[in-house]
Amino acid sequence: MSSLAQGERARLSGLLSSAGPEGPTLCAGWLTRDLAAHLVVREGRPDAAAGIRVRPLAGWTRRVQDRAAARPYGELVKSFRSGPPAFSPFNLPGVDEAANLVEYFVHAEDVRRAVPFEPEPVAPELAEALWKRVPMVARFGDASSPVSLRLVRPDGREVAVRRRGRPVVTVTGEPGELVLFLYGRGARASVAVDGEPSAVAELAGVLALPED
Repeated sequence: MSSLAQGERARLSGLLSSAGPEGPTLCAGWLTRDLAAHLVVREGRPDAAAGIRVRPLAGWTRRVQDRAAARPYGELVKSFRSGPPAFSPFNLPGVDEAANLVEYFVHAEDVRRAVPFEPEPVAPELAEALWKRVPMVARFGDASSPVSLRLVRPDGREVAVRRRGRPVVTVTGEPGELVLFLYGRGARASVAVDGEPSAVAELAGVLALPED
């Protein structure tokens, strides 16, 4: 039975293929070619992947990724679609689902929402899996909120992420939209943000808020 991460890998591969090598993305400064190269390096070059998170190694990662981006685009997408090489730690049991589900969901939307797009329903099983990851993303994601967050689903379920002494901002949306918001894609996410104007403004300085 295919995992949810495998399903998102297939969806992202299809979007990359359809967009072509010069397509826009929501990743600042990256075209689809750069995003595809990032995905291939992340899984296939452990020596370079560390620079994605460790700033002193970022230069090496960038050079390896630039070389990967120079490969034929169809070859890059095919490499990503086929999965990590045999030696990759992403082949260890459970690692694919744990490490890749949110990564692939967000990057698929980076491609899909970089151009005019229509709302697309998220399957209930995927929505629940993303919801389970919301607390971790909120606490340890790419951008940490400077205020306390109350993250609320339309059905009333919620997650609170407290910052001691900081005001609360409430963000309401479906799980996938909340994940995108927490990853800085709030300008293209369907969420409602409510709180004291000064707290909302402080949050906007770190995480993009929905466009008016």
